[in-house]
Amino acid sequence: MAAEQTELEERIIVKDQHVKEIDLVNRDPKHINEDVVKVDFEDVIAEPVGTYSFDGIWKSSYTTFTVSKYWCYRLLSAILGIPLAVVWGFLFALISFCHIWAVVPCIKSYLIEIQCVSRIYSLCIHTFCDPLFEALSKICGSIRVALRKEI
Repeated sequence: MAAEQTELEERIIVKDQHVKEIDLVNRDPKHINEDVVKVDFEDVIAEPVGTYSFDGIWKSSYTTFTVSKYWCYRLLSAILGIPLAVVWGFLFALISFCHIWAVVPCIKSYLIEIQCVSRIYSLCIHTFCDPLFEALSKICGSIRVALRKEI
């Protein structure tokens, strides 16, 4: 019984890696479009004090703006949503592919090759520069500076 349940859990875990449940209520759980898309009627059209239109026109304008924004977005997402999802999916797959198969291997190769160069460079510095600077430090080490204030 326990083995069957473990096998079932493993199948569920494998399935969940490729198929993810989406939340139809909260469609922006990471709040990536919170500051961009919150445009209401009052954010676009506003009448200052003293220049009011008729109340019926104001209400009709509000309704027209809200409904047209809602249905234009739905229509555009119905027409372009799936093709753009394919384009974005392809683009991010391409970026992932390049990163996995080109960028990371190039960086690893570079780090391996530069390690050899680093050892040779370090050896040259220790061989030629260390004795030079040690000699200069012994020459300049006995220099004393005294400051006097003359009146």
